[in-house]
Amino acid sequence: MRLHFIENGPALLVEQEQRVLVVADLHMGIESGLERCGVHITSRSDARAKRVIACIEETRPDLLLLLGDLKHNVPVTTRQEYRELPRILQSFRELVPIAVTPGNHDGGIDRFLQEGELLPAGGALIDGVGYLHGHTHPAPSLLGRLIILGHHHPVVSLMDSVGCAARAQPAYLYSVFEEPTGERSRLLFVPAFNELAGGIDVGLLRESGLGPLSRCIDYKNAEVFLADGTYVGSPATLCPPDADG
Repeated sequence: MRLHFIENGPALLVEQEQRVLVVADLHMGIESGLERCGVHITSRSDARAKRVIACIEETRPDLLLLLGDLKHNVPVTTRQEYRELPRILQSFRELVPIAVTPGNHDGGIDRFLQEGELLPAGGALIDGVGYLHGHTHPAPSLLGRLIILGHHHPVVSLMDSVGCAARAQPAYLYSVFEEPTGERSRLLFVPAFNELAGGIDVGLLRESGLGPLSRCIDYKNAEVFLADGTYVGSPATLCPPDADG
């Protein structure tokens, strides 16, 4: 198995028998959600879709896997989402087959999908790798394997020698956990594709309560990577307990 980090996403290409391009947390329609909170931003959905298409053209995958939270607004589907999602998804389909693992923002997403595109909420095995959004417990069939999940929007803030932090950057977090049975599963938390969706610092993910698998992060031994695949350390070294002191 080979993993390719696509910096211009951020996105991930998983290469085995199949080439699976993973894009997490697109949150299409986020602008209408922000508008309801008094923040007015012109829709960036087309520009976001063009970034996805650029990743498809760069990697030439066999499958585009949208790893949940394809849409943003809950519990409703907004006019923006009704207007934009059909043509955006069709633009993807014209290049590559798609599949969607539903996220907690994806109520009613099936109305935009074709037969066979919607995967189970507990995740799915594709070419021996487990994929799920991350807000639910994984299906038992995923355990003991590499599980790739979104939902948590991991970011990392790198600090210089005097403690000044650069702007938080999208990050991947890799961790291993062991079941009581002794079975070991590997977790790869992938960053959000949507540039407006915000993020949770890798040092805070375990305590965030965002999903059942975040509680399994090995704080000391987990590995953190930037969007281009550069290894930068563990949450324990990047976010020491006295970092604010």
